[in-house]
Amino acid sequence: MIFRFLDDPASKKRFLRFKETKRAYFSFWILVILYSISLCSELLCNNVPLYVRYKEKSYFPVFKFYAEDVFLRNGKKTRPDYGKINQLAEFKKDPRNFMIFPPVPYGPFESTDPDSIRVSEDIRLMFSPVPMIGTGNIGKDYSISRSDQFGFFIGKDDNRVNGAFLTEYYEIPKLIKTAVDRRFENKRAKRVSCDAKSFHGNLVVISLSNFFPRKRPPETVRLTFRQVVPEEQKGRELVFSKDMELAGNRARIWNDIPDRDKKILIDRMKKRLFHPVDPLKLILDNQVFSVNFTKKDVRFPFEPVGKHFLGIDGAGRDVLARVLYGLRTSLTFGLILVACSMAIGIAAGAFQGFYGGFVDLSGQRFIEIWSALPFLYVMILMGSVYGRSFSLLLFCYGLFNWIGISYYIRAEFLRLRRQPFVEAAKCMGISSRKIIFKHILPNAMVPVITFFPFSLVGAIGALAALDYLGFGLPPPTPSWGELLFQAQQFRWAWWLILYPSIALFVVMLLGVFIGEGIRNAYDPKKYIRLE
Repeated sequence: MIFRFLDDPASKKRFLRFKETKRAYFSFWILVILYSISLCSELLCNNVPLYVRYKEKSYFPVFKFYAEDVFLRNGKKTRPDYGKINQLAEFKKDPRNFMIFPPVPYGPFESTDPDSIRVSEDIRLMFSPVPMIGTGNIGKDYSISRSDQFGFFIGKDDNRVNGAFLTEYYEIPKLIKTAVDRRFENKRAKRVSCDAKSFHGNLVVISLSNFFPRKRPPETVRLTFRQVVPEEQKGRELVFSKDMELAGNRARIWNDIPDRDKKILIDRMKKRLFHPVDPLKLILDNQVFSVNFTKKDVRFPFEPVGKHFLGIDGAGRDVLARVLYGLRTSLTFGLILVACSMAIGIAAGAFQGFYGGFVDLSGQRFIEIWSALPFLYVMILMGSVYGRSFSLLLFCYGLFNWIGISYYIRAEFLRLRRQPFVEAAKCMGISSRKIIFKHILPNAMVPVITFFPFSLVGAIGALAALDYLGFGLPPPTPSWGELLFQAQQFRWAWWLILYPSIALFVVMLLGVFIGEGIRNAYDPKKYIRLE
């Protein structure tokens, strides 16, 4: 039937119309190439070598299993670790023994050893200025009666602040004076904040909180002072090697640090080589700094580095391998699901449409009841009972995915069964089976072919959504949805959301373009309209 359908002149015309839609035609071949590449994933991304030459013998581990005893002679029949075997002296010193690995020597299930990732061991000292904050209670004559950390702002010891006059050190802005007067007058006043400069040129921010009238006017008003850090004190940074040697031209900053503090900083840096350390408070040039000790540590997920072109996920697995194998999983799942659901939908719709009457009526009522069942709840129930698997997901999703296409096939059969060629076939005594498969079905395939790409796109998106929610394929199956779920956990790992999203977007976009091209090719109105 398929070859008859392809040899049909009308089908050839439709194919030519599809080919005229360049966007759909090229999208079709791009999708075919991508799926073909994913079928060869083991030859592109794998921690098993393609070819091994050992003791004048050839081995092809990617196509055949070899026990560890073959290479190490240790009597073990387990799967060998070819990466470690390749580091042995027999392979390092003897050029006749070698291994050829795929372009990306990492498999989708292999966890990368953190020690194998080479990163910079430099330690960065980030000097972040900490603005000083102090409070002072003043009287009507701006004399300070009580304070907390206020001596810093007037250059005095905290024990000698009380009794000093604020106007001797700062030029009080008019806005602050007005706000202070309203508080002494026991009038309601909003929160105010204003810059003020001392007579020595230091800049601070003076603020007063909201004030509500009391039974008696206040005797003092509290002012809050916040230091404004000069721009030249921001962005200080020192870089040290693991040998505690200063890198760059920041020797002046380092020389300004007292020797006692230098020793403390060096001790902290030595500890930071092995584990994180807490920030350190340091006073330089009458300014408090918080010194953070940063070093690039290898922790998963990790950004693209070395041959991990798309980065590493939260379990230490290569993202490129996961994306490529996930492409094969998604397209294979989509193709099998759509093919099976189309077959079930065609059978159900053909049976209803051809026989009609009670068969059609009872079939429609059954489909309506069946479509009302909650798919997600059924999926959760089946997964909890039988466990998550590819076949179970395919089965559960296929139970509901055939309903839509059955409506279209039923409508086509109801329309075609009254056509003269069907009536003639019945009069000639041709069996119902032959009438359905040889006469009606080939003419009712238009909705099936038209909806196939869109159904494929829907199946791929549904699989990604189920994997994202945790109801899809079992771990550690490579899946785009599982990578997106990791991206939600590690929101700073941009590569976990960027590359799976691009892959999902491209495949679904290609499928939509193909569906539009097929729909245009099968659209009769475009070619019967008078212009």
